[in-house]
Parts: sequence; C-alpha cells; structure tokens
Amino acid sequence: MTDDALLEYVARTLGDLPGVRGVALGGSRAYGGAGADSDWDVAVYYRDGFHPDSVRDLGWPGTISDIGGWGPIFNGGGKLVVDGREIDLHYRDLVLIEEIRAEAERGEYRVEPLLFHQAGLPSYILLAELGLNRVLLGDVPRWPYPEALRRAASARWWSEADLTLHYAREGHAVRGNVAQTAGLLSEAACRAGHAILAARGQWVTNEKRLLRLAGIEAVDALLTGLLADPAVLVARVDAVRAILTDAVSHAGVRV
Repeated sequence: MTDDALLEYVARTLGDLPGVRGVALGGSRAYGGAGADSDWDVAVYYRDGFHPDSVRDLGWPGTISDIGGWGPIFNGGGKLVVDGREIDLHYRDLVLIEEIRAEAERGEYRVEPLLFHQAGLPSYILLAELGLNRVLLGDVPRWPYPEALRRAASARWWSEADLTLHYAREGHAVRGNVAQTAGLLSEAACRAGHAILAARGQWVTNEKRLLRLAGIEAVDALLTGLLADPAVLVARVDAVRAILTDAVSHAGVRV
C-alpha cells in the first residue's frame, strides 16, 4: 500500500466510526519534516459518543487508551500498526477544543504537567495542532492565533522562565548541584521558547523543535561540560540568562 493509499484507508476507516467528525494528519508527516522511519500521527476529532472500543474492534494490532487516559488535555490515544506502518492515534474532543479556544480568546490557558514535556503542556496545544495539521477527512476547524493569547502567554512564559533561571542559580548552581542546574536551565529555555513563539503568534505542538524554532539553540553548547563547581555553574546560568533575555526582548516580550 502506498503512503497516500494508507492515509486514505486510515482516514476513511476512522471517519466512519461513531462520533467522529473529522480526521487529520499531524506531526512531522504534516509539516514536511519526516524521515523514512517516522511514524504517522493521526487525530480523530469527535463530538459526543466516541468510544475507543470502536477502534479496538477494527482489529489493528497495537494498544490504545480509554478516553482521558493521557490526561485532561491530550485526552488519550495509542499506537497501532496498519500495513506495517506505526500509527500514533490521538483522540481530540471538539467540545473541549471549543472551550480552550474561548479561553485563548480571553488570553487564558492552563498548563498540565505531562511526562516528557519539560515546561508542561499548555491547553492551547490543541489549537496549535489545528493550525498545523493536514486535514484528511471531514470537519476539522482551524483558527488564527488569538491576539490576547499572544500577549498573555508570551509574558507568562517569560516570567516563569525568569523565575526558573533565578532558582537554578540561587538554589542549585551556588551549591554545585550539576544535574539540578542543568535540568532547570533546559526547562527555562523551553519556557523562553514558548514565550518567543507566543509573541510571534507561531504555533508549536511539542518541545522537539521548540528551541530551534525560537532561535535559542545556542543554549545547547552551554549545557555541555558542566562541573560541580559553583563558580562554573553560576557563570553558565548567567550566560544562558543573557541568551534568553536577548532573544525574548527581540521578540517583543517585555523583560
């Protein structure tokens, strides 16, 4: 089965399930950055009455969660195999998305702690997916980046990055704590990256490309060769702060 045939088959099969209103392709396959071994991220957009058992009944090998199995924002999904390809399935509740959009229009959002997301998962990531995904079938809405969200999110993300940098310096670097200092510097960089992209009104769906998209990947070099020497660690924190402060300032974030 060709890639196009695979997408058509998966989209039509999922689109026929009860409650599903639309199907979209996400991730690197949608924005053109996929490699030969990249999986396929597919989201089902549903309203009222979607049941994961309807997916299980398709007989595709793999494992999927129940609704809510991945938390209140990401909701759930799993990994399936179709014609030898790995399909990452995501459940997306249109009612929840509409609530998040209304919040974003007021400049409001929530951040959910989630495994593998250093800075946490902002609720508006569901809007970001809609802005970047490729619609395969059905009714999948799309909205521009809300102006109120640009202002509020850029300021809030930078404030949190700034506080994280302060604690990295005063809570750990001065004590020679290498792991904690490095971890907090990486977290601060992710928060600053979110601040920069929010100021631009640019959607991003995860942290994999975040620093590169924000233009702050120079932080990488400062996290190598760290020593349990307070003077060295404090100097690195100050150097990272300088890079991040300059970048967010150029993005138009008040520092």
